[in-house]
Amino acid sequence: MKWDNFIPHHPPFIMLIGEYTHTLDDKKRVSLPAKFRKEIGKKVIITRGLDQCLFVYSTAEWKKFSEKLGELSMGQADTRAFNRFLLGGALEVDIDASGRMRIPDFLKEFASLDQKIVLAGLYNRIEIWDEKAWTRYTQGVEKKADALAEKLGDIGMI
Repeated sequence: MKWDNFIPHHPPFIMLIGEYTHTLDDKKRVSLPAKFRKEIGKKVIITRGLDQCLFVYSTAEWKKFSEKLGELSMGQADTRAFNRFLLGGALEVDIDASGRMRIPDFLKEFASLDQKIVLAGLYNRIEIWDEKAWTRYTQGVEKKADALAEKLGDIGMI
């Protein structure tokens, strides 16, 4: 009897953290940081995100996330709208041999991406922001970080 038959199979653990500023090239490609490439794989799903950024998921994380969305009631107009927003705008994108991914035109326009962009690792996804929008957003959050921490404390997170 082989013992390796008794070892449970666990999907790879993804931990995407950090903030990186990069440049979008003329072909609308961005080079993913090496730390992200190791974690995310050769194909990713990119879609419209919240707060006018883009969300990037590994295919495994996207499968988990989209299954949760698919379980929501289609009888709710808000659910249908949110599914259309996220799932309808999602595309599978290859990571090339140089670690770059191409951002489709409609997503580049949605996030108002200029040449300088920020890639932020947020546990199981990457967010892509226009650098100026990211700066405005983070400055606003920094001003209210204490209040946000207090709210998280109220629900037992901190």
